[in-house]
Order: sequence, then structure tokens, then C-alpha cells
Amino acid sequence: MSTFTIFLFLIVVVAFLLIVVIMVQNPKGGGLSSSLGGGSSQQIGGVKKTTDFLDKSTWTLAGLMLVLILLSNVAINRGSGTLESKALDTENTAQPLNTPAAAPLNTPATPSEETPE
Repeated sequence: MSTFTIFLFLIVVVAFLLIVVIMVQNPKGGGLSSSLGGGSSQQIGGVKKTTDFLDKSTWTLAGLMLVLILLSNVAINRGSGTLESKALDTENTAQPLNTPAAAPLNTPATPSEETPE
């Protein structure tokens, strides 16, 4: 199992956990107006602590996913060949269409081969 495969598996697990944590959260509502003093409702007891935990876990999982994605880029197996473009490879390219092909099999006789009448 390669390192990239391990990173890929971890990214999928973190993405699933991030989806679950986001779906469990209650919608905040109000947008920016509630964070700027418009919403003065206080949450009571454990509900506030649960919201804080879900917020922190969302940011933690998102940061972890970002780090895993960046590390997986380093772990990609790029092979041992050169990193040159395949378009510049002249050995494997096909013959262009505008060049003449091989001479046809039944070519007309040249004037030197014709017999005089």
C-alpha cells in the first residue's frame, strides 16, 4: 500500500466526518446581524458547549483535510521519467497528413521507357 493510498483513505474519512459534523449543527440564522449584536438571545448550559465543540471540530477537521491534501500531493508517485511534455516527443508522433505517402504501385511509364512508333 503506497503512501498516497493512505493519504487518500484519510482524506475520505475526514471528509465523511466533516459532513457529519456540519449536518449535526443547528443553523445559526441571522447571518452577520446576529454576530454584530442584533441577536441577543443566550444559549443555556450544555447547548452552548455543544455548539462550541461542533464549531471547533469543524475548523479542526477542515484544517486537517487541507494538510492531508497538501501532503498527498508530495506523496504522488510521478514515476522515474523526465517531466518533459509528450507533445515534444518526435519519435512516437505520426506522419503529418500533408506529406506525400509512398509511390503508388501502378505508376505510369516514363517517356524514356516508351517505344517510338
